[in-house]
Amino acid sequence: MSSPDRTLSPADGRTTPPAGVVFDLGNVLIDWQPQAAIAAGVGQSEARRFLDADDFDFMAWNHAQDSGRSWDEGIAEVARTHPHWHEHATAYFTHFPASLVGEVPGSVEVLRQLHRHGVPMVGLTNWSHELYPHAPSRFALLELLDDVVVSGTEGVAKPDPRIFRITAKRARLPLTRLAFVDDRADNVAAAAALGMQAVLFTDPAALADDLRALGLPIGTVPPIS
Repeated sequence: MSSPDRTLSPADGRTTPPAGVVFDLGNVLIDWQPQAAIAAGVGQSEARRFLDADDFDFMAWNHAQDSGRSWDEGIAEVARTHPHWHEHATAYFTHFPASLVGEVPGSVEVLRQLHRHGVPMVGLTNWSHELYPHAPSRFALLELLDDVVVSGTEGVAKPDPRIFRITAKRARLPLTRLAFVDDRADNVAAAAALGMQAVLFTDPAALADDLRALGLPIGTVPPIS
């Protein structure tokens, strides 16, 4: 049974299954661990210190690149405002492929089941334009998607409503006919506010349950051990 705190929809009692599904990539389909990339350049203890720093918000800084800022600009900003973290920020960019540690176990099975049933699927990812090419070159699972909307390419990132509207246009379906899967609650809430049937990702087995509850053709997926 789908848990009500994982699935958000403004249309209570909606009986028509979604016509398509929009998937986030990072930590839904692809296991993204920024610490691994930073550690490749400065070591594990320094990577942890950087990510836990009180004077620097890595996620907010990275979001600017996801929203279209170039990495040259982003790293230059760190050099100007937080020079003691410049080496750490540069290490993340230089060793970025190390942050992509593999598929999220089980998620590809959800994709395959939907693909076998001909369900349209689109990726929607907060990812910089410069770094996204590392993904399709390494992850064949992305070939199961009909398209991928990359925030850095579009110049706008989740949870901004504009990126969801761009995605609906690329999917050729209205927002209200799309399910949306993401591991961040703020993105899920933003999608639901636009009329999407939004699911908070916790693990592939729960995702299968939630999509099945929406009426999509999904069988069981083994839980992550």
